[in-house]
Parts: sequence; structure tokens; C-alpha cells
Amino acid sequence: MRKFFLPGLTATVAAGAMLVAATGFFSPAAHANNVIVLNSGEATLSLIDEATRQVVGTVPTGKEPHHLMATPDNSSLIVANSVSNNLMFVDPKSGQVQRWVENIEDPYQIGFSPDRKWLVTTGLRLDRLDIYHYDGQKNQMTLASRLPLAVMPSHMAFTNDSKTVFVTLQVSGELAAIDLATQTVKWKMKVGKVPAGLWMTPGEKYLLIGMTGSDYVAVVDWRNQKIVKTIHTGNGAHNFRSLADGKHVAVSNRVASTISIIDEDTLTNVGDITGLMPGPDDMELSADKRYLWVTFRFAKHVGIIDLNTRKLIQTIAVGRSPHGIYFFNRAPVTAPNGA
Repeated sequence: MRKFFLPGLTATVAAGAMLVAATGFFSPAAHANNVIVLNSGEATLSLIDEATRQVVGTVPTGKEPHHLMATPDNSSLIVANSVSNNLMFVDPKSGQVQRWVENIEDPYQIGFSPDRKWLVTTGLRLDRLDIYHYDGQKNQMTLASRLPLAVMPSHMAFTNDSKTVFVTLQVSGELAAIDLATQTVKWKMKVGKVPAGLWMTPGEKYLLIGMTGSDYVAVVDWRNQKIVKTIHTGNGAHNFRSLADGKHVAVSNRVASTISIIDEDTLTNVGDITGLMPGPDDMELSADKRYLWVTFRFAKHVGIIDLNTRKLIQTIAVGRSPHGIYFFNRAPVTAPNGA
């Protein structure tokens, strides 16, 4: 039996294969281009053929898969199963299960540092940040530190030099800056009600924070630990996706059920996409930069937005509480952010 080893952690390929076989999951083509959607309320992945926009399969996961992240070499897509305390590795093109890694406690959000030396997981329920040394060549990660970080650490973003990871704390309403080399908290600052998604603007000038407990994005001068501006978007400003044009980033407004487009130079809202289903959350962008895919957290659907017209043109039924979304053939993400 082939095993995947990590210091102190073991996961078997066979375990994943048994779970897939038990469900009768149809094995997709090796080079399929599937959109992979996490249904956090059902513990499944929905696989959508990107070309036909049809659901072609469902894969079981652990409990409450919320976020995902490709490995630095793009050989695997990691699904973080927060309540099951494990990571599930799948083929990033097809969604087929590759292996499981157990004993990763409460992995809500995950992220790799730009230098590929660190893997960070936020423990939303455990009020903790787990920091791992990552060796991509050996497929190994070693726990470096479990850092208490209250209350409810959520999303993250890294500096380009990989020295610092920023983490939002949803309940305490703070932004924390963590030194990765020493695994210590450098500082915390109050930013507002229920901070969530983070986005670094070009040149690392500012951090943008989606204020899910309010209706705006906070603009933070992180070097001086100061909010310099707020950008009105819509209620429940939550998460970001680069539009890969070097100038604009989209932010989902989960309560308002809109998506706002922010100009990263002027730090202004230059337009809202309306007419959406309830609870827009995570987003992914097609390689041609025309179609923005979005999960509707409260509607059991994924939507496709034509950015030329800024209109929702199609919806696809998936599982309950769809959250993370990814596809291999995508436009680049232009900032060192978490999943």
C-alpha cells in the first residue's frame, strides 16, 4: 500500500480510493478541465465541466470543506476539511482524489507563502494559527508552531518577501501580523466588525479587508497600522478575486448579494454587479478574463458572470452551502493571498 508520509502524520492513497469507490463516483478523464466547488454543508465536491457547464460528478470530502489551495507546483489541489481535521489532495484538473493527510487540526483557511517554505492554516474554531515548514520536493510538511490567535482567525495574505502573514480575526475585529521566521505576533490592530477576506494592492502599498459585519472594504496602511480609507461596497463585504488586469479586484458582498469592482489605484468602487442569487462568496476567473464564476453560499448554486456586460448569464445547481471554487485553466491571481 503506497503511503504519503509527513513527520508525525500519515495518510493513505487507499483510504481515499475506498471512499470514492463506496460512493460509485465516476472517474473523470485524466486531462479534464473541471470546475471544482466545495459544498461545505454537504461534505462533497461538485465537478463541473468548464466547457459544457454541466455537473459531471460528485466526490465526498471530510466534514465542512471551506477553502482550497493549489500546491506551489500545481500538482495537487488541497481541500481543507475543517471539522474532520484533515486535508484532502485532489487532481487540480479532474478533481479525482489523490491522497489524504490526517491530524491537521481545524484547517479553515490555508495558504502557502510566496517562497514556498511555509504552509499556514487558520483554526477558526480553535482560535489558533498552525504554521508548517513545507518541502515541496519531498511532499513533506513539518509543524513549526501552533500559535494562539483569538478570536476566530479567518483569512490571510502574505508579504512578497514571505516574512509576514496577515490574518483577520472575525470576532475580535482585528488584523494580526505574524512573523513567520519566529512564529510570533508582531502586532494587532482594530479594523472593524467581522473582518474576513484580505487583498494586497500592487506594490504592497495597502491591505484591503472585506468587512463582513458591515458594508465596506477597509484600506489599511499596514506599515503604519492605520486605516486610511473605507470603500463602500455592500452589506457583508467578504472576499476578493483579482480580475487579472493589473488594476481591478472584485469583492463579494455576501449579504447584499452583489459584487463590487474596486480600482486598486484610486481605491474606489467603480461598479456593482447586481441581479445575483443570495450569498455570493468565493470567485474564480476564466483564463480569458471574461467570465467570473461565483459560489452562492445561500442558494446551492454557482453562477457565471460575463464581465463584458457585468451580467449573470447562467446558474448551475450544486450542493448545500457552496464555498470555495477553483479551476486549473484560470486567470492568474496577482497577489500573494491565501486560498
